[in-house]
Amino acid sequence: MCSGRVDLAFVLRAFSNGMDGVFIGGCRLKECNYVTHGNYNALNMVLLCRKIMEHIGLNPERLRIEFMSGGEGILFVDVINDFSKKVEALGPLGKGEGIDENELKAKIQEVSKLVPYIKMVKREKLGSRLENREAHDALFTRDEVDRLFRDVISYHIDPDKCQACMICFKKCPVEAIAGGKNRIHVIDQDKCIKCGTCLDACPPRFGAVKTISGAPVPPPIPEDKRTIVRKSKEKGAS
Repeated sequence: MCSGRVDLAFVLRAFSNGMDGVFIGGCRLKECNYVTHGNYNALNMVLLCRKIMEHIGLNPERLRIEFMSGGEGILFVDVINDFSKKVEALGPLGKGEGIDENELKAKIQEVSKLVPYIKMVKREKLGSRLENREAHDALFTRDEVDRLFRDVISYHIDPDKCQACMICFKKCPVEAIAGGKNRIHVIDQDKCIKCGTCLDACPPRFGAVKTISGAPVPPPIPEDKRTIVRKSKEKGAS
């Protein structure tokens, strides 16, 4: 299994389940047998995740990645023993950092919900192939990650432009859009994972989905005002 398949969501899920540390082992950089070189993706993901951990108050030393070949058993044992000692010294997850268990769980869940958004915004850096340690350390900065969460984009459906075509409703991967035939669609901000699927799906001729950053999302239109009355029906009724 390629280390590049270790998703950011997997690491966060491990911490959410109470793991005190996460170790990822991959093939040596530039020695991948495949054109994908997924170990670079794994490295970039770890570099980003460590900054995210700092952002929510966790010690980034709880996450480690090392590169070695399948024949380096002695090196593997040495690395794992060293990592285990460090994690043990840090203490239980959260307690070692002085963070309340419920508060920590809530922070990890909030970040986990934003994983698709994070991967979309940082996709270029996550796909880069850096060769030296100095470049690794500078790939993601603390300020950059703080700004990432501070300027999270929200999506809003303009009720005056929505035509209830149900395209975004059907394509939303987490069923965060409430709607139906002849019903103005509304995005549930608590369910939304900021993936941008609705923005891409909305037909350009409607342009109903808007992005909002640095400002509150307008309140959803009331239930009793979501029905769209087509002009042809209005004529028929008169």
